[in-house]
Amino acid sequence: MSEQILEQLTTMSRFLGRTEHHLAILGEGNTSARLDNEHFYIKASGATLQDIKSNDFLCVQTKPVLALLENSTATDQDVLETLQKAKVDTSDKRMPSVETILHAVLYQYSEYHFIGHTHPVFVNSILCSQKAEEYIQGRTCPDHIVVVGRKSVFVPYVDPGLMLARTVKNKMEEFIAQEGYLPRAIFMENHGVIAMGPTPGKVQAITLMAEKCAQIVLGTAICGGPRFLSEESVRRIDSRPDEHYRQKML
Repeated sequence: MSEQILEQLTTMSRFLGRTEHHLAILGEGNTSARLDNEHFYIKASGATLQDIKSNDFLCVQTKPVLALLENSTATDQDVLETLQKAKVDTSDKRMPSVETILHAVLYQYSEYHFIGHTHPVFVNSILCSQKAEEYIQGRTCPDHIVVVGRKSVFVPYVDPGLMLARTVKNKMEEFIAQEGYLPRAIFMENHGVIAMGPTPGKVQAITLMAEKCAQIVLGTAICGGPRFLSEESVRRIDSRPDEHYRQKML
């Protein structure tokens, strides 16, 4: 089972790293997969998604990583030491991704089995703009809603690593309390997007659709700006049985 999960994760990561997709270059982005409730695979820091191999992922224990969230005095050095000790193979000197804590937070939700964090060009063009939250939360077309969801988590810029993981934890809890469902994507100001799902295909679809719709929004600038779907239309699409069926197929 672990070999199958690792193979799926490697394939998904290479897909997200393809140069023609413009989602990540060099060592950008990080991906992971749940192994069980106590362990997950995470990309080793510095590995490149485009040509990543199965041995470029490290298996880490969830519990010690999550413990960092409760340590109010944790320093950068504490984080580094904890991530090293959390590895199942502590003889491996490579460092897990700096966002390992964030992934551990998201795997507290059993519905998520694969996570892809990328820095898409068009998505980041919006996230680095003056209208980041307004434009990233707007929905452009039915497929935008079907694939990405009627609304997403938006996170104002926070220092990557422990601070970001704490913020994402709080934002996730707020979102679920307000909206009543699990989000499929998290958009982080001046940073990038995180796609979460039960399968690699879902993560890929969410990421690509977010990037396509961001490009559409930016393209509307030459025609006066975006005209987003109304809240009524968004909720109608989100509630239609035929769209639920399409959602499973996409």
